[in-house]
Amino acid sequence: MGVSLKDVAQRAGVSIKTVSNVVNGYQHVTPAMRARVQQAIDELGYRPNLTARHLRKGRTGIIALALPELGNPYFAELAGAVIDAAARHDYTVLLDHTAGERRKEILVTQGFRTHVIDGLILSPIELETPDLLARTDSSPLVLLGEREYDAPYDHIVIDNVAAARSAVRHLAGTGRRRIAFIGARSEIARQPAHLRLRGWREELAACGLPHGDDLVATASGYGRADGAQAMADLLDRGARPDAVFAYNDLQAIGALRVLTTRGLRVPEDVALVGFDDIEEGRYGTITLTTVSPDKKAIARQAVDCLVQRLTGAPDAPPRRVRPGFDLVVRESTLGRGH
Repeated sequence: MGVSLKDVAQRAGVSIKTVSNVVNGYQHVTPAMRARVQQAIDELGYRPNLTARHLRKGRTGIIALALPELGNPYFAELAGAVIDAAARHDYTVLLDHTAGERRKEILVTQGFRTHVIDGLILSPIELETPDLLARTDSSPLVLLGEREYDAPYDHIVIDNVAAARSAVRHLAGTGRRRIAFIGARSEIARQPAHLRLRGWREELAACGLPHGDDLVATASGYGRADGAQAMADLLDRGARPDAVFAYNDLQAIGALRVLTTRGLRVPEDVALVGFDDIEEGRYGTITLTTVSPDKKAIARQAVDCLVQRLTGAPDAPPRRVRPGFDLVVRESTLGRGH
């Protein structure tokens, strides 16, 4: 048999209720009493039965995180941050993969796993506002990402326009005058790319620099090959830029390969900035300057919103939370020795 609350209470010389208050994190326990109970817990090796605790509250102790692309390092790093944040609330995270398909995104929001999970954090790509308004499941839902929704759900989103402008401002500040954008999308639903393209245009216009379509290359996906193809298309047009802002780091890494094979030096001939601050960009032959969303803050705020809905504020007005971002400057814009 395992160690029980009664065993801890006897070792600490307190009531079972006091031990329960300490284990459950209640505030109305003196520091001295808390230390005394914690010492008994440590000595006996007591571990709370989280499953039983959640079941007593009518919950499973599991939340779901649904992402469009688990193979993308940004989403993999974000998933790790969400798992860490959820663990601080004694929650386990169930990962789901939607492939960015509307059918799958609708399915995960409609509560087909309500018997398994207590709530859902979703990063949607194709989901539309009417899909959310038609949702009948009452379990908490928190949205991640840049899509705009007129629906009553908490939403964690960085300011993509401001982030893109900071990248372009940096490039202009280093003397670049023909700054291209790769990774534009033709689909209206793909809002992150549209917002970053908008920030690119706004900052170039504010700097008095060219921002026409001849400096924009579209991409059909989000990966390295897509960035390489977009960069090749841009160069093949003869629209030689002296700087490139890529939709994300993966595309920037693909673009870097093409620039190198075409005999162009980075950053001497063409400076390069990505978006996401994935680990791969920190360890290449040329380290990548990038916009770095605060992934830990995104994860923490998403989990906090979900837990608050579960524990104390289920009917509070929906929140729109904007975590911060930084521009991390590395060799791809300032060269070696930076």
